[in-house]
Amino acid sequence: MPKKVLIIGAGFSALAAASYLAKEGNEVVIYEKNETVGGRARQLKREGFTFDIGPSWYWMPDVFERFFNDFGKKTSDYYELNKLSPAYAVYFGKNDYITIEDTLEKICAAFEIEEKGSSIQLKKFIDNAQDNYNIAIKDLVYRPGISPLELVTPVTARKIGQFFSTISRDVRKTFKNPRLISILEFPVLFLGAKPSDTPSFYSFMNYADFGLGTFHPKNGMYSVIEGMRDLAIELGVTIKTSQNISEIITEGKTAKGIVANGKKVLGDIILSGADYHHTETLVPKSLRQYSEKYWESRTFAPSSLLFYVGFDKKIKNAEHHTLFFDVDFAAHATQIYDDPKWPEDPLFYANFPSMTDSSAAPEGKEAGFFLIPLAPGLEDTPELREKYFNIIINRFEELTDQDVKNYVIFKESFCVNDFVEAYNSYKGNAYGLANTLLQTAFLRPKLKSKKVENLFFTGQLTVPGPGVPPALISGKLVAGLIEKTS
Repeated sequence: MPKKVLIIGAGFSALAAASYLAKEGNEVVIYEKNETVGGRARQLKREGFTFDIGPSWYWMPDVFERFFNDFGKKTSDYYELNKLSPAYAVYFGKNDYITIEDTLEKICAAFEIEEKGSSIQLKKFIDNAQDNYNIAIKDLVYRPGISPLELVTPVTARKIGQFFSTISRDVRKTFKNPRLISILEFPVLFLGAKPSDTPSFYSFMNYADFGLGTFHPKNGMYSVIEGMRDLAIELGVTIKTSQNISEIITEGKTAKGIVANGKKVLGDIILSGADYHHTETLVPKSLRQYSEKYWESRTFAPSSLLFYVGFDKKIKNAEHHTLFFDVDFAAHATQIYDDPKWPEDPLFYANFPSMTDSSAAPEGKEAGFFLIPLAPGLEDTPELREKYFNIIINRFEELTDQDVKNYVIFKESFCVNDFVEAYNSYKGNAYGLANTLLQTAFLRPKLKSKKVENLFFTGQLTVPGPGVPPALISGKLVAGLIEKTS
């Protein structure tokens, strides 16, 4: 029987869930806190420049295609996708970088230059990563995390050892060149944990990187959100923005509605795509599944200090995506996970979408997006932001051998306090709950509340985990669970 479903939030997971639920004939209404849809994937426009505020990497194109295919659509019905060539560059010193091209053959050639014989090892490594990808992305991650038995199949039984080794151990066993090690450890950072804490099975991220490649949607990642929004509306979903949710209404142990902008709205199902921890503060304390102690004990993915910069010139010696690994990776990781504090020598990432997408900046100018990963919950002040902008922009100038600071038209920043303010994010985390061994699948917070009937969750703090493709999958999983159990 059709139900009235009230959804909190309009990020990737919520929009995906809304579409699946509407397809089944339910009445679906989304309530979004901010003025526009997208959650963390919103957009900033200023002086002719356009920036994706959040996600900027488009990996695993098959997951996006599978999502739209579920509705008889294709991604190309909603946005244009271009494969980046090269995918990205990684700097290790002044004018010293490795370019990751758009095919495995070209990448193997680059590895061979760095370490003789490494191309043979890389092919074997990626073959195994592809095998893991086929198991994980085509099967395991589409399971709702209810039971450990979901992970037990004849295929995964052969892979059991990969859940007890780590990416870092496997990479270092196979490769000796520290530069190649850094490049191979990089993709799992999207999962939110250190490579030394990430099970080997997650090498499927390396296949996503080297095997499938890196793409860019024309007009930015926000065009994906716009496509998902349009699909949801086509399916009959109602979307309401600027809606602050102050309470989930409960009667006994059953969710009955929400309070949006001070007004009660009743529904049969409440689904939250907002921060999981924050959502549970909207119900009485006795009905919360997870205590403050529980959340304190979790390994969270990093927060970030982000800068959106308009440059009055074209940038040289960089690619659309450029990583700066010229400092000690392990030291920075320690200052995120083990000894949380502002990093002494931060790694950083730079993204110049206007290099491949003319819509991102006025002619002759460049849009620059800079990111420093940080421990969640750090002190966040304008002075610290300015200090770290100067650190990375000075390094950028030195490493790429050019003057850019004198060409800054404007810059805007986004950091821990903003993640809390804009998204009610626990400790200002940017990516959710890390995918460590003890935070995988059924060991993550549940899609369905154990204490409140008709209350469900989706997004990066639940199953299957952080990242945009997992967010789409999370929306599908929770919609299926709602149809099955309610």
